Amino acid sequence: MFPRWLEQITATGGCSHPVHLSGSTTILDGATGEILHHYDTRTEPGERLSVRCRNRRATICAPCSRLHAGDTFHLVRAGLTGGKNVPATVRHRPRLFVTLTAPSFAPVHRAGDERCRPRRDGGTCEHGRPLGCGAIHAADASIVGQPLCADCYDYPGHVLWHAHAGKLWDRFAIGVRRQLASSAGLVQSHFADHARLSFARVAEYQKRAAVHVHAVVRLDGPAGPDDEPPAWGTAEMLIDAVRASARRVLVRTPYIPAVGELALSWGAQVDARQLHTDGEGPDDDAVAAYVAKYVTKGASETGAGTDYRLITRDDIDSAPVSAHVRTLMRTCWRLGGLPEYAHLHLRTWAHTLGYRGHILTKSRAYSTTYAALRAERAHHVGHADIPDTVTDRHWRYVGSGHTPGAALIAAGIAEDLATNREAVHDAASPAAGGALGAG
Repeated sequence: MFPRWLEQITATGGCSHPVHLSGSTTILDGATGEILHHYDTRTEPGERLSVRCRNRRATICAPCSRLHAGDTFHLVRAGLTGGKNVPATVRHRPRLFVTLTAPSFAPVHRAGDERCRPRRDGGTCEHGRPLGCGAIHAADASIVGQPLCADCYDYPGHVLWHAHAGKLWDRFAIGVRRQLASSAGLVQSHFADHARLSFARVAEYQKRAAVHVHAVVRLDGPAGPDDEPPAWGTAEMLIDAVRASARRVLVRTPYIPAVGELALSWGAQVDARQLHTDGEGPDDDAVAAYVAKYVTKGASETGAGTDYRLITRDDIDSAPVSAHVRTLMRTCWRLGGLPEYAHLHLRTWAHTLGYRGHILTKSRAYSTTYAALRAERAHHVGHADIPDTVTDRHWRYVGSGHTPGAALIAAGIAEDLATNREAVHDAASPAAGGALGAG
């Protein structure tokens, strides 16, 4: 039974925390009812089957996160260059790489080759702390991203901005469509009859524990990727629409005595770069790889939270985070107890500082889906559904994780697969060029 047990671990790619299932699958001929194939875990070691956990976070399961990053790369790349049922003509559409930032909630320490926040007047804030910092901080210094004065920092504004980031994006996308329609001389409600805005976006935590949004934005015709955009739809017009919408978006929170009314908006730093087909600027593979990299990062890896939910307020005190992040978590917990903010579920999302939702989201017509990519991979290894058959499945969860010995074997398998993958990649293609510095 050991060879089969080892085969299961290998089939999961050395998954760090596999899920164990018990059950059976029977495939029947749809016309005659004849059994074509039957599989039952009673013939397996331990009478169970191990499958991947599929966790996207590298800190939890590196093998599965690499698989998820690969799927993300192909999903984003298909929307840039075609493939996966997306026509290659999308490569010649107006396409942008957009970065939207959070606003400032108070001055924080910065890294770089110059002094952090030099001030000549040597003034102090109302709490008696210096308004500037003349030190030069390394990028990995623990003080980078921490507020100069924690008492001056707008912690409620930071948390509530995170909680409304999804709404800010939705209004931004609507604003881009409206601006494009106005620039083209169209009635705004008729934009969908002439063009379609497609996108894929990913969230990234900055050092100050505030979220950046990176997005690939593409302009299509009204039918989506199979349709050419109108002649007036240029990259320059799309850039102008992105910048105008980012400046105008505003979300107001209801007034409550504990916080007041907040006007939430995007930060002043907005970057919108055209993606060219002639090699000028970042190339498509570099953009896809850039987005895929951030999908696998959990909150704990960036120091902006934890990868597990906080059940009680005491969990905040024991979380391995900075004082700044701990205060943001406590603010989530405090505001989450107010009835006016109950719909934001701030306590549920205290571990991500109020930010909720998927790390990567996309519009329906941008490209393929994760489900389609997984189905394609299953077909490649011979697990595709057989046509004109009926499949009867009965499965239940019976556990997860490895024994200490199995964990060592799985780690070795994962390391070997990663080494082989890197060797194949290095031999097959040179490193992609084009910097993507956008914070």
